[in-house]
Amino acid sequence: MFRDENGMLSGYVYVDVAGRDLGTYVDEAKLAVRRGLHLPAGYTLSWSGQYEAMARVRQRLMLVLPLTLFLVMTLLYLNTRSIVKTLIVVLAVPFSAVGAIWLLQLLGYNMSIGVWVGLIALMGVDAETGVFMLLYLDIAYQRAAAQGRLRNLRELQEAILEGAVKRIRPKFMTVAAMFLGLVPIMWSVGTGADVMKRIAAPMIGGIFTSFLLELVVYPAVYEVWKWHFELKPRLSHS
Repeated sequence: MFRDENGMLSGYVYVDVAGRDLGTYVDEAKLAVRRGLHLPAGYTLSWSGQYEAMARVRQRLMLVLPLTLFLVMTLLYLNTRSIVKTLIVVLAVPFSAVGAIWLLQLLGYNMSIGVWVGLIALMGVDAETGVFMLLYLDIAYQRAAAQGRLRNLRELQEAILEGAVKRIRPKFMTVAAMFLGLVPIMWSVGTGADVMKRIAAPMIGGIFTSFLLELVVYPAVYEVWKWHFELKPRLSHS
């Protein structure tokens, strides 16, 4: 059979990749071919198939990921009107990344386009839950300030604890709803199931660790900020 590509005779070498991600395999294969194969004049070599499609999507993600992070932070700032609060909410991203990476490692999933899509979706969910956590802490802080219960560090801790405890139920409901919606995907079969599993996996793992770490770390960070930068200077001047 004679085949041509762009008006030139061509031949194809088909490779099935299993047990590792396609991008890393092609990068290593390119290096091996470059070292061991010397093409005569007039010959060209190109990598096509799924790798070519993946390279196009990866190029788009290089634009989408920073743009998504910028939009999330901009919306958070417009909502909170505070750079400090925005940075506190963004802290949820590494919290959730811990669980996402752990679950991907446990399931043996390699980094792929589906995984990156799941991580982007997880970033939005984290920002949403972080805003609610901060809202409950702010409400408790403002209530305590209105009642004159912010005279020392102990009373500040009690106010923050009050706000964090009230956040447990809505946070648990959010996590439960996501689990009920996403976990069945991990047992799905059929067309598109592999891609959907890789989108759902980072979201499942990330939401679990985000649920724990937000309840533990957020109040502590909030306490450090309020005590050292707002309440303590105010008390020292009064």
